[in-house]
Amino acid sequence: MVTQSQSIPTKTSDHALRRYEDIRDLLPDVDNPTPLVRVRNAVPADNVYLKLEWLNPFGSIKDRAASYLIRGLADSGALEGREIVEASSGNTAIALAAIGAIDGTKVTITIPDGVPEETKTVLRMLGAEVWETPDELCPVDHPKDGAIALARSLLASEGGSRYAMPDQYENPDNVRAHYETTGPEIWKQSGGEVSAFFAGFGTCGTITGVGRYLKERNPDVRIIGIEPEKGHRLPGLKSFAEANEPGNLDWSVVDDVVPVLDDPAYAMTLRLHREDGLLVGPSTGAIVHVINTYDDFKEGVVVGVSPDAGAKYTTYFQEMLGDEGLPII
Repeated sequence: MVTQSQSIPTKTSDHALRRYEDIRDLLPDVDNPTPLVRVRNAVPADNVYLKLEWLNPFGSIKDRAASYLIRGLADSGALEGREIVEASSGNTAIALAAIGAIDGTKVTITIPDGVPEETKTVLRMLGAEVWETPDELCPVDHPKDGAIALARSLLASEGGSRYAMPDQYENPDNVRAHYETTGPEIWKQSGGEVSAFFAGFGTCGTITGVGRYLKERNPDVRIIGIEPEKGHRLPGLKSFAEANEPGNLDWSVVDDVVPVLDDPAYAMTLRLHREDGLLVGPSTGAIVHVINTYDDFKEGVVVGVSPDAGAKYTTYFQEMLGDEGLPII
């Protein structure tokens, strides 16, 4: 089982040499940020940049939160003699499973059964136990919250002695990860000239943490939330028409909410692949589509988060491509 001393690697790695004693030393911070890369072709403006979070060690923006969540559990003693159980649509689960594998901590993930098979396979490759949750077993008013309900049921089982749950939707350590790392990185990388930040609604750790940090530096920075439609196929994003609002969501830092449909989100994802060579996932396509239709930002640096890469979604894309590889959407 993980102990407090095991939860954080000894910092003997050397960023200058790119030599690391532990894969977790690749987790970003303001002195070792993930890249900020301009979108050159898929958008007409020349001030739109993506924060490439798929270059984190376990492949997504959730690496940041997972590290903070596990550290918080370890520091509180909640992990002593326990396994981890968590509800996730994929990225947090992968990061938790990877860190758990390093520490020798068993990880159980409850996951909506509509999540791509690639994600479930990666989790099993990392040694996680995967419990799929069909929508029909979930509440009618919030069917997508079934995985969360199952995880909390497992947490309460066996007298609460077997599992510890990071609870990414409610745990302020999720927000803190982005307030202390992602936000400061964006501020520094933009030279303090960031004028707008776009992120999707998911666990809401990113939009709340980054939003708080940037608005403390400049209250005029606009924070834009992207919300998918009910019944969407944009993994990692939440529609509040079918899911409860996470406790981590701080509406006071959100200036605007823009809805997005699946088809234009996937179309933009393919444009980013084919015009900019950015092999992003569909949530990035949703965010960039909204940036492209949002006409208020002529000045400063516009930043969209790119949560993960497209490799985990190949089965989704296969459904949306014709025989000759052309988009049919």
